[in-house]
Amino acid sequence: MNKVLFELPPMPYYITIGQTRYEPGQQHPNRRNIGVFDLLFVLQGTLFMGEEDKQWQVRQGQSLLLLPDRYHYTSAICTKETVFYWIHFEYNGTYREISDPHTSLPIRHAWANPYYLKLQQHSTPRQFASIVRLLEVMHEQTNANGSATYWKEQQQFMDLLQLLEEDEQDDSTTSSVVKLAERTEAYLRRHYQKDLTNEILAESLHFHSNYIVRCMKEIYQCTPMEYLLQYRLEQAKLLLIKTEWPIAKVGEQVGFHYAPYFSSCFKRYIGMTPLSFRKLYSL
Repeated sequence: MNKVLFELPPMPYYITIGQTRYEPGQQHPNRRNIGVFDLLFVLQGTLFMGEEDKQWQVRQGQSLLLLPDRYHYTSAICTKETVFYWIHFEYNGTYREISDPHTSLPIRHAWANPYYLKLQQHSTPRQFASIVRLLEVMHEQTNANGSATYWKEQQQFMDLLQLLEEDEQDDSTTSSVVKLAERTEAYLRRHYQKDLTNEILAESLHFHSNYIVRCMKEIYQCTPMEYLLQYRLEQAKLLLIKTEWPIAKVGEQVGFHYAPYFSSCFKRYIGMTPLSFRKLYSL
């Protein structure tokens, strides 16, 4: 099943919402390169939509995400009364279509907190009733204005995306590989200051160490110990800037018990010594 992956930040930006009703014999207009994402939720009837070489029948209780740089067209006229909400939103970052459920996840750093938002292009959301209630609220305030309305609309749109993503994450097809990799990442981030090994991970997470390593390599493109090293060094970068601690204490604070080894790892991965890095941000 096709999904669209958004690399955050930046965040998607809500523009507007509307509701459209087609009588039998009417159809959605054909359009090309409209410049915004078009997110459809069918309340009644069926929309027959196409995008380039793909076609869908979007029935009651289903959603469809149309991409901004494609040709959209009607593959058939409506055969019965059809009602749907549509939302236009912008996204100025990087996005791509994916079909692999094991798409790798980003690693957070000291100056970045990347996130991958994955939405099914055509779906039957389990939480459709909750989505409709939210859409109704958003639609009711389309004629309102002012700063309070602006922020409320953006927040409600974020709530909508969260509902859609939760539905995707609750899908029974969600890989156990992804779940274990995420559990491993969370454990490493909580305990990075301690002495950790693959055996300790296996005992704590109740999986064989080889399987944990395989899951991490598949999802994060690194082993647990490689992830741990990167995370420790990112935390060290923060401490080098935010404290006046000696280099040895910074290393010890993030899990390195031998200062020369800390400096060696830092230089290998960051490209300079801890002291040189600190001087970059000193007066």
